[in-house]
Amino acid sequence: MTIASAAGAKIYIGTTVPASNETAFAADIYVEIKEIEDLGELGDESEAINFASLGDARVRKLKGARDAGTLVLVVGRDPLDLGQIAAKAAEKTSFEYNFKIVANDAPDADHTSSIYYFRGLVMSARDNYGQQNNVVRTTFNIGINTAIIEVPAEEEA
Repeated sequence: MTIASAAGAKIYIGTTVPASNETAFAADIYVEIKEIEDLGELGDESEAINFASLGDARVRKLKGARDAGTLVLVVGRDPLDLGQIAAKAAEKTSFEYNFKIVANDAPDADHTSSIYYFRGLVMSARDNYGQQNNVVRTTFNIGINTAIIEVPAEEEA
């Protein structure tokens, strides 16, 4: 199978210990943020640099700085979940934290799932109570400040 469902994906918050490669990220200590409803999107996008040439009246485009975006994580609010508690505490600081996302995309029982690592700031932690028959949710905006390291699904040793 070449595609996978998002169901079963997990996200974890780590420490503020700087990590810049797969080994350093994997060595960190993580706490799962549970009750995920929406894991959002992440990935690099280059800023467009435009130049308009007078000679041929043509706009030329160059790739500028890369931005991995802001991950919008929506969870069912659980005031006792250690991962949500850690993310709310991280929002009160100006420190970058390590994050790990584990997809549920192992092609079969002999393979592991893909893992994504990155560092980011928890920019907000907003509770949404909504209407009468609504599940109370918390939305965490995580500003990603590093390249995203993807460890693809692979055969287990």
